[in-house]
Amino acid sequence: MFEVAQEENKKIRALLIGAPKTNVSELEGLVDTLGYELARSMSLARLEENPVYGLGKGKAAEIAALAEELDADIIIFDFELSPRKQRNWEKLAKCPVIDRQEVILRIFADRAQTKEALLQVQLARLEYSLPRLAHSYGDMARQRGGNFGAKGSGETQLELDNRKVRERIAQVKRELTQVVRNRQTQRKRRERYALPTCALAGYTNAGKSSLLNALTGADVFVENKLFATLDPTTRKLHLPPNKTVLLTDTVGFISHLPHSLVNAFKSTLEEAQHADVILLVLDASDDHAESQYVTVVSVLEEIGAAQNPRIIVLNKIDSLSDDAPQLAHLRAVFPDAIEVSAKTHDGFNKLLEKINELLSSSPNASLLL
Repeated sequence: MFEVAQEENKKIRALLIGAPKTNVSELEGLVDTLGYELARSMSLARLEENPVYGLGKGKAAEIAALAEELDADIIIFDFELSPRKQRNWEKLAKCPVIDRQEVILRIFADRAQTKEALLQVQLARLEYSLPRLAHSYGDMARQRGGNFGAKGSGETQLELDNRKVRERIAQVKRELTQVVRNRQTQRKRRERYALPTCALAGYTNAGKSSLLNALTGADVFVENKLFATLDPTTRKLHLPPNKTVLLTDTVGFISHLPHSLVNAFKSTLEEAQHADVILLVLDASDDHAESQYVTVVSVLEEIGAAQNPRIIVLNKIDSLSDDAPQLAHLRAVFPDAIEVSAKTHDGFNKLLEKINELLSSSPNASLLL
């Protein structure tokens, strides 16, 4: 398996390849978040049922030649590559070749801070790498452990490493189970003092952390890049006249989020699952806000939070004029949405009133203090 050698002060140059009829702008954002330089991005006209590359050999050769011409250090596909196809592409292009899933895993690995997030990312990477061990070794697996006259010929290095990865996966799962128990204990302690809870959920970079900061006066890290926040942060939110709830920021969602990451981060996403109200935050200035809503809802369904009362929050309205076609479209699609700006605090009074209204009709209504 190729490794990308990053020289000091020199960014890795990436050639991005999108699937037919898809917008590669999101992959461009992921690559920028990873710190790579965009050499060029292009979308394929079609994919083929080709077991070697997933597209015709002529087109594959054309892409490999383009990577060489652009002096690209890596080729990144906006769709999943099987280990076999990945190995074939690297032999052809003579440079590292990865897919969207690996890009997301690398971003998560770079940004994980707490023990829980580190374990979750490690688990996802181990599970992703397991079927790709053969890709790492190619035809160079070596026999180990066999002796003349002994039973069997021993294990290859690949088999040994495969077993080590499986053992490490089991160990990480045990450690993560303990962390989850600790989180559940903390949640039970909070429930003793029983404050209602709200969770911010939404697409990555929709402005959830900025909204948490603006609503509660917190100082959660904010950056205009994808997946700036991986670890949940909970702060007290004061509702008029003198009520208090707990507001939690959660990890952002994204289309085609690797299933391994959804599974790994389920304990983090439980904050949304247990919330009395979910604030589903959309970036009103994003042309893809409607499709991002569909993605967020599908993930909420997957973690068992689809039935929780929710408020759709159109954030970043300060970026649009009141008569902008984009805003008019979103108002038509989401007529009950609350329009806010984390930057100017516009719409905050309406949002707090709506939270108060939903919580007053929730099972924890009597807990509002």
